[in-house]
Amino acid sequence: MASFISVANMPGAVPLTSSQALNNATLPFGLALANKGFSAVLENPHLRAGLNVHRGRLTYKAVAESLGLPFSPIEQAAA
Repeated sequence: MASFISVANMPGAVPLTSSQALNNATLPFGLALANKGFSAVLENPHLRAGLNVHRGRLTYKAVAESLGLPFSPIEQAAA
């Protein structure tokens, strides 16, 4: 027998506050990309960790392994 848990949509309960929080958390990354382009990914460990594919190459090892495809480190894919 399966059990299911219902979780309330918390952001929906406080839409303005949750939108402001999301903006505050993501704006610095968007600005870094806008100001520096792809070099921001190479400089920022958080942007770097979020990169899965660059120029058709898988740059996230776990994704490449799960799909049985070749992995390319970011430095190799960016070269």
